[in-house]
Amino acid sequence: MAENDRQLDEKGMAHGPGVSWDELAAADSRQVPAFLLEDTYRELGSAPLSTDRYTSPEFFQREMDKMWPHVWQFAARDEELRNSGDVVVYENAGRSYLVTRQPDGSVKAFHNVCLHRGRKLRTANGSVGEFKCSYHAWTWNTDGSLKNIPSRWDFKHLDEQPLGLPEAEVGRWGGFIFIREEPGGPSLEEFLGPLPAHFERWKPEQRVTTAWAAKVVPANWKACAEAFMEAFHVIATHPQIMPFTGDANSKYNLYNDNVNLAITPFGVTSPHLAGNELDQQEVMDAFLKYNGRVVPKDTTITVPDGLSARKVMGDFNRKRFAEMAGVDLDHASDAEVQDALTYNVFPNMSPWGGFSPSVLYRWRPWPDQDHTLMEVRILTPVPVGQPMPAAVSMQMLDADAPWASALGVLGGIVDQDMGNLPHVQTGMKVSKNKQLHLGNYQEVRIRHFHQTLDKYLAD
Repeated sequence: MAENDRQLDEKGMAHGPGVSWDELAAADSRQVPAFLLEDTYRELGSAPLSTDRYTSPEFFQREMDKMWPHVWQFAARDEELRNSGDVVVYENAGRSYLVTRQPDGSVKAFHNVCLHRGRKLRTANGSVGEFKCSYHAWTWNTDGSLKNIPSRWDFKHLDEQPLGLPEAEVGRWGGFIFIREEPGGPSLEEFLGPLPAHFERWKPEQRVTTAWAAKVVPANWKACAEAFMEAFHVIATHPQIMPFTGDANSKYNLYNDNVNLAITPFGVTSPHLAGNELDQQEVMDAFLKYNGRVVPKDTTITVPDGLSARKVMGDFNRKRFAEMAGVDLDHASDAEVQDALTYNVFPNMSPWGGFSPSVLYRWRPWPDQDHTLMEVRILTPVPVGQPMPAAVSMQMLDADAPWASALGVLGGIVDQDMGNLPHVQTGMKVSKNKQLHLGNYQEVRIRHFHQTLDKYLAD
């Protein structure tokens, strides 16, 4: 079959050459969860996107005004706020918030602005007993109530004014803390759709941030996010992983407006290498060399005759991740201990599913349409019965510092992605026809993302 041919599987679903991910799942050594076997892909049309969506200051301002205030945004993890008074300064889209643990264990989020002369109350994370402005010492309690105004006699005209810190809505799920600036609209549970039910099996609340790097990327925040929404780019951007990555075998599912999923199988060779077949030991050796997220450095694994690299890696990871989490994972499928189960939560969060140490992406416009603060975290299971440790701090990388310096082999993959993005942004600015053409299947998550964005901008 030619490389560009499409096939229809037994359900009539279009996919690339070779076996589909569903066929791999059917051959799994364990039962794959039913929700991963569902086919929720749907055709969303084939119209091109305009480059103005990424380059226009006016379009960017519409996002700032009409989208960002109305969506749930991932702001912090529970392990960043372990004790009463702990505070995370979350900044995005022209706003700054104080996300604060309360004495009863709940979390509140306040606008990080002194109501006197407008100074930010805090510029860094920490642990506090109060919020005291460094300009004139106006002070609020950590529950947002006003505590003190120096020279109160001079502000009698404010006696009837509400002077508590304005709040943002807070929602919590799976160790993640979300905020929303404007009240109203779907609850967090409604916004996330099927995501909590899917992740119940993988227990994100029992994980801790063990690595966390960030860098300002000279590209639009959507362009950065979209670089991680499809496996189509592997053939040109990450050719070294093709021996063990079924890029064109990936499965794409769409759920509600805000959630979608890509499943990219590992332990199988890319269909793009047809005619250059590798034996199963060569597949395994490539996997061990380039997949540092799931395999410790310098690991060697022999694939016995008659077995596949995918099955052998599944057995290895089931045992390793069970020991890491202090649980029995004999039920875990091969897919859940090695494949990339890459979810997207609109607008700017991407948590990976599965039982392995998982990747978590976040993208924030920083500060304009031409720059993005991109973050990559690794969430590692904490053994059952052990206390939750503190999250590591975010490591801010200089412009010329490689991601690999903070994230090892995974960072090397990200460095390859970052090699594209500045040229994507400058290329879109000089595009003659100002059009971007998407694949109907492999890039459907990008179209899904933009159709959701348009619903906010149309209001």
